[in-house]
Amino acid sequence: MIKHLKIIDYALSSILRRKYKSLAIIIAYTTVVTALASVLLFSKSLKLEASYLLDSAPDLIVQRTVGGRHDFIATEYAEKIRKIPGIGDVKPRYWGYYFDALTEANYTVLGTDGEMKTLKLLDGRLPASSEECAVGAGVAALRKTGPGGELILIDSSNMGVLYEVVGVFQAESSMLTNDLIVFTNDAVKNFFGLPPDRSTDLAVTVYNKKELQTAATKIKRLFPDTRPITKSELIRTYDMVFNWRSGMMLSVFSAAVIAFCILAWDKATGISADERQEIGILKAIGWDTSEVLALKFWEGLIIAMTSYFMGIILGFLHVYVFDAVLLAPVIKGWSVLFPDFDLIPQLDPYLVFTVGFLTITPYVASTVIPAWKTAITDPETIMRG
Repeated sequence: MIKHLKIIDYALSSILRRKYKSLAIIIAYTTVVTALASVLLFSKSLKLEASYLLDSAPDLIVQRTVGGRHDFIATEYAEKIRKIPGIGDVKPRYWGYYFDALTEANYTVLGTDGEMKTLKLLDGRLPASSEECAVGAGVAALRKTGPGGELILIDSSNMGVLYEVVGVFQAESSMLTNDLIVFTNDAVKNFFGLPPDRSTDLAVTVYNKKELQTAATKIKRLFPDTRPITKSELIRTYDMVFNWRSGMMLSVFSAAVIAFCILAWDKATGISADERQEIGILKAIGWDTSEVLALKFWEGLIIAMTSYFMGIILGFLHVYVFDAVLLAPVIKGWSVLFPDFDLIPQLDPYLVFTVGFLTITPYVASTVIPAWKTAITDPETIMRG
């Protein structure tokens, strides 16, 4: 133990002697780790937010398609679907998107029949009439309103409509409510100009969750113009979207990754003349090969661990303190309300291990292997060059 402590002490002094070179390596290394950690942490947190959102999703969502595109569905479909064995409740849903030209933000408009079990009110109550609404915290902040305040929107007939704000929402996932405006079902139909016998889609409850796909097949057979969507399909879709977007961001940072690979390759193909001279002197004064390898191992590990922890910390701060300012516009997507929602801080051990394995192992190996090639050479040959 004492011998290894002395080797570590000598490794630190060796790094400090080559401080400018070591600093350049640490900066490049830290940049790579920060980029990887930021993308992976951000996409992981968004997946967690999405999982909270999907916990409240219906077992089945039935949409009508015309020409391959989503269209309004007849509410009479609900009665026929309800008669299918294994199907529980079937509720028409009324919702849509609204672009607010005043704030240049997109809102999600949702109808309610007086019950919203998956959402909690931060302050106030649910709307009870067509002149009332409840809003998410992001909408309230953006439009500077709250319970007792007012909200003016432009409906489908290009007329301004004044609503009284009676509540502000909160939820376990702010993604679910940040851009949300809730009206009564009748108010949503009037606002978007929906026909009286149409709804946006149908929310279907299935008694046996193992038979979701079977129920979806029966609905599709009964109504060929519909598209049943299961909760598992929604989860897969979110995962694919965030994985694709995070992969796209990793490709943006590929220049930093390539620079790191070049650095590791350069170290793997050989070491500098000064380092060979140092190894030759150490061998000449009595160091054996294992001690030289231990020295180079600790040098590589110190630089790698320093850069790794700095990269993880900077990535964590970038995502959870500075709201991932470099990644948010790409990975969140176009429909996110301008005020940033707060992601739930988390540090997945698997993610931390993966980033560490992919960055620390290659660098340490690229430090030890060329040192071994030099250490097994005769010291006199090394010092003579």
